[in-house]
Amino acid sequence: MPDFVREGRLFRVVSFAASHRQLLLRSEPTAVDNTDTRVEVYFGHVELMLLKPFYEKGIHVRRASEAEFAVLKERHDLVADDAGFTWMIEPDGGSFVISGEPSWREAAREFEDPSLFDFSQPWPPDFRVEYGSVE
Repeated sequence: MPDFVREGRLFRVVSFAASHRQLLLRSEPTAVDNTDTRVEVYFGHVELMLLKPFYEKGIHVRRASEAEFAVLKERHDLVADDAGFTWMIEPDGGSFVISGEPSWREAAREFEDPSLFDFSQPWPPDFRVEYGSVE
């Protein structure tokens, strides 16, 4: 999947493990946005990020365009090699992450259930889950 789009959902940063350089964004199911699944987006090998704590209108994870990367490169003193690893989080390009290829998972889960990216759990799980990567 080239882009990962989930509009109209509240996403929040739920975890960043500096020692493992892992970032997790999550949207829980709510009656407010009429959803019944949990969505999680995982970024591994994070080098740099500029994030908001909440994304109230959803997210659009995609590779930065050449023009977007040029602006970020100038603003944040990035190196040219970062271009292929720069992921935009919002449609307007306000937030970004420099990391490995992001992955996403979506399933019907309760609030207290473990993360869909709990790597101590067997994969694939014994419940229905959709998943993929942003390319």
